[in-house]
Amino acid sequence: MDPTRKRRVRLVVALTAAMLLAGALIYTSFSAATDAKQPSQLVRSADPGRSYQLTGKVMPGSVRQQGDNLLFTLRDRNGRGASLPVTYAGEVPDPFRGGREIIVKGTMRGGTFVGERDSLVTKCPSKFQAAPNSTKT
Repeated sequence: MDPTRKRRVRLVVALTAAMLLAGALIYTSFSAATDAKQPSQLVRSADPGRSYQLTGKVMPGSVRQQGDNLLFTLRDRNGRGASLPVTYAGEVPDPFRGGREIIVKGTMRGGTFVGERDSLVTKCPSKFQAAPNSTKT
């Protein structure tokens, strides 16, 4: 076989393999992504037994421990909408407390969101948020 033709065949094979790998990577990236639901969305349309990723703010004063379970109430991030009771067992991040935004994976059972063990993530407030306007005198 001609050396120029060999190089061309190798190039075509290598480019085809690269395109297939890139396509597979893109497919798995998008198929694995799930939208995080807010409490008001789950209250309206949750399918029992289906796994969801829930995001919202922990209502201040709602956090309590019951045996190995942590119980708290979650509200939409904007503070409006329905609230949802959550039960969770597993590691709790240090910054977890009332008023903090969290993300937790789990399922709906009887009107309560049951979080998967060790799936709770606390979102820290941004250090780069604009400071409230204050007038100095």
